[in-house]
Amino acid sequence: MEQVVEIILASGRSAIDMALYILMPIMVVMLALMKLMDAKGVLAVSARILALFVKVFGVPGLGVFAMLKMLLVSFSAPVATLSLMHNNAMAKRKIAATFAMLLPMSQANVVFPMMAVGLDMPIAIATSLLSGFFSAALAYYVLMPASKDNDPAEEPTYPEPHSKKSVVQILSDGGQEGMKITLAMLPMLMLAICLVNGLRETGVIEWLSGVLAPLMALLGLPEAAVLPLVTKYIAGGTAFMGITLDLMDQGLITAQELNRMAGLVTNPLDIVGVAVLAAAGSRVADVARVAVIAGFAGIALRSVIHLLIY
Repeated sequence: MEQVVEIILASGRSAIDMALYILMPIMVVMLALMKLMDAKGVLAVSARILALFVKVFGVPGLGVFAMLKMLLVSFSAPVATLSLMHNNAMAKRKIAATFAMLLPMSQANVVFPMMAVGLDMPIAIATSLLSGFFSAALAYYVLMPASKDNDPAEEPTYPEPHSKKSVVQILSDGGQEGMKITLAMLPMLMLAICLVNGLRETGVIEWLSGVLAPLMALLGLPEAAVLPLVTKYIAGGTAFMGITLDLMDQGLITAQELNRMAGLVTNPLDIVGVAVLAAAGSRVADVARVAVIAGFAGIALRSVIHLLIY
């Protein structure tokens, strides 16, 4: 029993250290800046400009706003945009393309904090865009046949900035949102690290690493990468981040190895991520299967690119 208590306490200390000294400073600053850009209409203007380009992939103009939210805010931020698409009865093909586009992309709430330990953010965003558009086109043109499901006469517009707050107030609101996100991560971080430590003590990790060692060697990854990879697809990006940061702190995973597997793991395509995005509305949930299939294809493409680059 004493050993169990020691594992829990050690896991809690590790999680709090990560949250206070790595995650919180970055999330506070980045969310404050993103909040300011959103309030001043920068994201909306960017979405309008990019909309001219993404339509060829089947993504509606409003989908660009969802993309920017994913890359610059968090994995759950696009839910509001997907909900707007659902409420305005947008064609399911376009919703599927948007949903599929989001799934292989890096979520800001994982990428921003992991920049502190060597994650290459420009490459992560570049491969996110390439794989996202690939998945969108696959969903729109191949997996989602044309139907009688037509668009409304007028596409819903971009959310317009309406805040009358000062710049200082906006930055403060963004900083507080960053703190809330970080604190909300703490339970999952603690549970993930506690799970890892428990599996180590029981020898499960050693066995699992031995079984998957040939595959890891083929991909140029250490055996230690097995656990964060498995955890990501079961418990989500936050749990993956907590375990990976802990392993990097122990010297078991390097920054280069993190970047090698980034294409496979820095995305919302997991049980938690898909459930959150699909909850935006029934029309979104209806195309979830198509989006997931296209999303996995995009992740495969992105993973290969990361392995070739690093």
